[in-house]
Amino acid sequence: MTRTRCAPAVALAALAAVVLSGCVAKTEVASADALTVTSTDSSCDISTSTATSGTLTFTVSNKSSQVTEFYLLAEDGLRIIGEVENIAPGAERTLTVVAQPGEYKTLCKPGMVGEGIGRADFTVTGDAIAATGDDAEQKTKAVDLYAAFVKDQVEQLVPAVDTFVTAYESGEDGEARAQFPAVRAYYERIEPVAESLGDLDPRIDYREVDAVAEGLDWTGFHRIEKDLWVPEKDALNADGETPAWQDWAPSTDAQRAAFGDQLIADVAELNDYVHSDAFQQALDAQGVAGISNGAIALLDEVATGKITGEEDWWSGTDLSDFAANVEGSKMAFSLVEELTAATGSDGAALATEITGRYDDLEAALAEHGSLTKGFVAYRTLTDDDKRTLTDLLNALAEPLSRLTATVLQ
Repeated sequence: MTRTRCAPAVALAALAAVVLSGCVAKTEVASADALTVTSTDSSCDISTSTATSGTLTFTVSNKSSQVTEFYLLAEDGLRIIGEVENIAPGAERTLTVVAQPGEYKTLCKPGMVGEGIGRADFTVTGDAIAATGDDAEQKTKAVDLYAAFVKDQVEQLVPAVDTFVTAYESGEDGEARAQFPAVRAYYERIEPVAESLGDLDPRIDYREVDAVAEGLDWTGFHRIEKDLWVPEKDALNADGETPAWQDWAPSTDAQRAAFGDQLIADVAELNDYVHSDAFQQALDAQGVAGISNGAIALLDEVATGKITGEEDWWSGTDLSDFAANVEGSKMAFSLVEELTAATGSDGAALATEITGRYDDLEAALAEHGSLTKGFVAYRTLTDDDKRTLTDLLNALAEPLSRLTATVLQ
């Protein structure tokens, strides 16, 4: 997290898109496509792995001992097509979506936390469904899907932070260092949400130089990062001026316990918020402008910290944050892409340009690694590498800056 902030993520493949419920010429689901889902503590069984395009209804029965959720995800496993949550043990709920031909993923999430279980491939065949209908309904659905995406990322962040903090507090620094970039990715994809909550983002994600400049206690990811990558005695902080050891020393065991427990508590507070009525009301009030502005804000995160290598100053894992910010931004854009294109020829051209710019930027990032396998340390990038990423980032930022005005037409 860098001090300069803009307030308040994977593009739709042509044949793997979903048309938002209520916004299409709907077709009745055939009896052969009747879908039942059984969620248990250890499995997520679906009656079939294929269906025909159109209106799909999943009837979800919770046979587990915990409240559960069911998700239909895009092929990348990140973008949420539809979800039904808060299914009590013994209860039954339905999820209805209008799905285009393509490849998807399904999973259940007992306890409504973590990555979920029973992730499986799901194929939709048949003809593409033509988009028509109520623009207002489509916008509402986009907001609901963004809310679902944010909740899912935070639900995965909670146990990931618990595991990371356990390693840190136990002195298993090698394990904690390995987990650090992956844990942060969940947060970086939805960071503008935390930034809207006063001092919560500073507690979770402020760099040392920012906390000192604002007279705040320095806690969170980057406080822990410095303990895990102890700087050389002659090193400088991210401002290039302050000695790294000025008013700092590696944390004692007791201090590690305090910093770790604080991060767990702060992430729990974030989880409570995104599952509250206040969060949904805030998203509803912002509407689709909040989604498009979120896409822009996440790209600003890259421009003000990650591209300079100042974010993860000690670990050098900035490219992981970079990639997660881009994924979150692209996810938000994907939810308003059809709305943008529907505004006319200029809107369609803008949507196409933005999609291409995301593809170019992601391709350049992929030359240096991935979130799954890890990225090279930021310090190993050449000036040409940094210039290429900067140019591609700027090329995306310009059309993306026009997104909100276009989608609100």
